[in-house]
Amino acid sequence: MTHDAVSPLRRRMIEDMTIRRFGEHTKRDYIRQIREFTIFLGRAPDLAEPEDLRRYQLHMASLGASYARMNLAITALRFFFHVTLGRSGFADRLARIPTPERLPVVLSPEEVALLLAHAPSLKYRAALSVAYGCGLRVSEIANLKVTDIDSARMLIRVEQGKGRKDRFVMLSPDLLDLLRQWWRVKRPRGWLFPGQQPAQPITTRQLNRACHAAAEAARIDKRVSMHTLRHSFATHLLERKTDIRVIQVLLGHRKLDTTAVYTRVALKAIREVTSPLALLASPPPP
Repeated sequence: MTHDAVSPLRRRMIEDMTIRRFGEHTKRDYIRQIREFTIFLGRAPDLAEPEDLRRYQLHMASLGASYARMNLAITALRFFFHVTLGRSGFADRLARIPTPERLPVVLSPEEVALLLAHAPSLKYRAALSVAYGCGLRVSEIANLKVTDIDSARMLIRVEQGKGRKDRFVMLSPDLLDLLRQWWRVKRPRGWLFPGQQPAQPITTRQLNRACHAAAEAARIDKRVSMHTLRHSFATHLLERKTDIRVIQVLLGHRKLDTTAVYTRVALKAIREVTSPLALLASPPPP
């Protein structure tokens, strides 16, 4: 497809996403999906027929595309045809692929302590401690400002987290002490964790790299990321019998079902449940 043919469509699609306040990452993903569909099609995407969409899904499946990859393509194509082209129902027959439910990787408290002790620097130890101590997403940690730390009320304000929602999480005395150590060393004025350019926040990539480096140095034999610390935060709270609805609020989940996954990995809580088989061996009450 020529540049003249694609440019107006791309511009309109970007405008449609901008109107709906899509994030830049989502915009890039959707545009890339439509570009790849266009390459497969060999002509302008607005000339596609319903059978072309079916052929494209079959093509992706034959290449072994992941569940996430196929579902992202479906979402982008539906947006393009339904919203940008105004063809309501055109892409409704695209098959959405059920994603296998896998248990999240969770560290033990001892493994978390080991990981934090092997953080590459004070800056990263503080950031990783926020991930575990407060259950924040890596993007939320990157976007923290110094003014978000409320030491008077022992809270951290998470501004415009996922779903564009503000929330508060608790701030423990130990974490406050660590953040104060970091502040005395760097004296950040805007972003709590500045990037290589002080005017910009640290990137999520830098944080994940530091987490991987700490896990490797600590010789933790698990696939660890910043999100692993968030999973561990929720699981350990659940094992301490914290109300699951409180955990839901702290994590910023919209649905309780999302939080409920941690009931499947709260091994301490699972082990403490008495099996009905054990009750059979007990003598009947008098």
